[in-house]
Amino acid sequence: MKSLYFTVALAPLLFATSSHAEAEQSPARQTAWEASRTRVSDDVVVTGVAKARDRLDSATSTSSINDVEITKIGAYSISDLFRTIPGIRAEASTGEVNGNYTIRGLPMVGSGAKYLQFQEDGLPVLEFGDILALTPDYFIRYDFNIGQIESIRGGSSSTFASNAPGGVINLISQTGEVEGGSFQASSGLDYDTYRGDFNYGGHLTDSIRFNVGGFYREGEGPRDSGFQGNHGGQIKANITKEFQGGFVRLEGKILDDTVIGYGPAPLMVSGTNDDPDYTSTPNYSITRDTLTSRNISTIPLINGDGDLTEVNIHDGNHAVVRSLGFHTRFNLRGWTVTDHMRYADQSGDQSLNYPLAVVPAALAPFAFGGAGTLAYATGPQAGQAITSPTTLNGNGLLAYSTLVHTDINSLNNFTNDLRASRVWNVGGGQLTTTLGVYNAEQDLEYDRQYIPFFQDVVGGGDSALVDIINPNGTPRTQDGVYNFFGPSTAGSNSRTDVRYSIIAPYGSLNYRIGKLALGASVRFDSGEVTGSTVANGMTDVRTIDVDNDGVITQAERTFAFAPAAKTTPVDYDYDYTSYSVSANYRVSETFSTFARYSQGGRAAAEKILRSPAISSVDGDLVQPDAAYDPVDQAEIGLKYRTDGLFANVTGFWAEVSETNQQIRPGANGVTQLVLVQRSYEAMGAEFEGGVRRGPLSLTAGATVTSAEITEAEDPTLVGNTPRRQADVIFQVMPQYENDLFTVGASIVGTTESYSQDQNQLKLPAYATVNAFLQIRPVERVVLSLNANNLFDEMAITDVSADTLPASGVVLAQTLPGRTVTAAVRFYF
Repeated sequence: MKSLYFTVALAPLLFATSSHAEAEQSPARQTAWEASRTRVSDDVVVTGVAKARDRLDSATSTSSINDVEITKIGAYSISDLFRTIPGIRAEASTGEVNGNYTIRGLPMVGSGAKYLQFQEDGLPVLEFGDILALTPDYFIRYDFNIGQIESIRGGSSSTFASNAPGGVINLISQTGEVEGGSFQASSGLDYDTYRGDFNYGGHLTDSIRFNVGGFYREGEGPRDSGFQGNHGGQIKANITKEFQGGFVRLEGKILDDTVIGYGPAPLMVSGTNDDPDYTSTPNYSITRDTLTSRNISTIPLINGDGDLTEVNIHDGNHAVVRSLGFHTRFNLRGWTVTDHMRYADQSGDQSLNYPLAVVPAALAPFAFGGAGTLAYATGPQAGQAITSPTTLNGNGLLAYSTLVHTDINSLNNFTNDLRASRVWNVGGGQLTTTLGVYNAEQDLEYDRQYIPFFQDVVGGGDSALVDIINPNGTPRTQDGVYNFFGPSTAGSNSRTDVRYSIIAPYGSLNYRIGKLALGASVRFDSGEVTGSTVANGMTDVRTIDVDNDGVITQAERTFAFAPAAKTTPVDYDYDYTSYSVSANYRVSETFSTFARYSQGGRAAAEKILRSPAISSVDGDLVQPDAAYDPVDQAEIGLKYRTDGLFANVTGFWAEVSETNQQIRPGANGVTQLVLVQRSYEAMGAEFEGGVRRGPLSLTAGATVTSAEITEAEDPTLVGNTPRRQADVIFQVMPQYENDLFTVGASIVGTTESYSQDQNQLKLPAYATVNAFLQIRPVERVVLSLNANNLFDEMAITDVSADTLPASGVVLAQTLPGRTVTAAVRFYF
């Protein structure tokens, strides 16, 4: 299939290049330094539409951030950057990857980005954005290659992208339009990180240009773990050949990067559900510490092949990407034809410490298997008894955590998007027609194991594994590990080997006459899902003497494995239709208004594997409605733009029914993964605006949302607000700029929300301030200082408890505390 698409794409390209030997006249070229000092217009949108259009002529809600503004924000993680986009709710508390994202009140039932698609240069990073613990940001990084980040919310994303009914965020690479480049060295002033970034591009001839860039970094990261958790880098390159009426481009990327992951951690809470008071536990800072520490490293397990092995939690989130892409545009008999394809080889491995519960240390032996005592299993006090568990580390707590280990064998994908557009003069107006076909193949091939263990709660990278010792002196645990079976009754050792093949023809019509433009688009998604899954059951257990001491501990009796004999097939098809209709009226040169109604869908994908929705006999769908989740949306908006001022206001409504997996506390307080099937409704308004007067500028955005659960497996939830859904999220970025320096801040905040769907315990409102200062002492040199979370705000994004616990301790996740980074950048 891949060779066929290359042939289809290259054949008309050869025809086009032979017909147009002369290159188009190149415009005046800026240097990289000049481009960094130029105010770039963002009046044209290219993401999620049939053809590039002036924003005031497009019935869409769009935003963009260019590379100059991105460097000011000073956030290297994708999730931190996406927090600054209006309408986007990004929970950036897990580290640089595996953030949670949603848009305009669409529910964040599970993890990742279910309704929002992440793209690089117009093609998806992953076809599905909510694969558990393997979200699209796992395989993308920000560096100086990025020329612009563009987003489209709702609207035409339903029909111009598969599995993206909520919107698209597109990272657009530089392609050598400017001459020269830059190099930057940066370092943390109050935390351990060192990083180098570079980018270089330009013209080789009048018709050939190129761009190459990347980064390398290493360091502990923004939290105190006691070891180097971040190390690796990326290099990306492209080369473009222009010809009259079009271009051909080759794109490549190599990523090999490891970043530490941050799981939930204990947080003290008092007060009431409506007015809780959250404070860090003694000797552990919720904003600066992590339970992933230097004293917790290798843990044995049985891998997906059934072999005993060891994994190291310090390996963190390791991503490896090798991708090659091809992009072309040319004219053919009045049609503008574009084809964009990419093959991405995406693999790696993941070792994440994810706490499931927190218990008083003195009660741990009784809560997990009877009476006994405690002793350190690792760290400088390994083997020493814990004689005063009630005062351990000043907080008297133990965390019941789990190693989540995933061997990512293949998340490879191949994507091709071929489309043709033509403008016709009809009845005094212009009719733009677009026909296209999208094809994608996405692998989900990985092995996953869960190993529970005990550790003490202390910061500074000093947390250690803790053993429970039975009254007779025999260990209940093995080097801190409670068992090698997992925290649940089944499925703790699993293998997924499934491929998704998607074909989606689509088309659109846009008729513009005078000030009025009417549009309609449709897309037909068909998916074929094949492969198999396997997971251990209650009796799939082996006994292994891990330390070869001749004594089998209780933990060593429970090594879970996934027997090949229990492999179940996956073999089903699905299809759905998406459509969108719109009207845009250009009232004047500076003002327009639009309305749109859309119906889209999102394939359930990984979320229904190993669930009752799929037959364990033949792999076909038992519940056909679970194959995809429909999303209906409506929006009406106003846009205004004049010299130095713009404002966009959009009202929206959305309705969705979905099948998903939710991480939430069980009846015993231990976090678990649960299949849910629910319906939701959301409505609200979104504002985005900006003003520039001389050296002063201000951009701002706010999204007001009212959302509720309309159907649920638990009737008591109907009418409640979805968890972690705030009434208002907002972004503000004031700055002052002259020839010598730029100073400003990026402020992102949210009002209060509920921790869980039961609508009892509240999460407090917060606002974080990322302040920046850039100084240009001489031409082509920039000194910068960035302070993320300048005021060290405790920004809580997630609390596992649904109500105020009697223990006064919950598991929570927060944004990191204040980090200050200094950098020097040289342009050449």
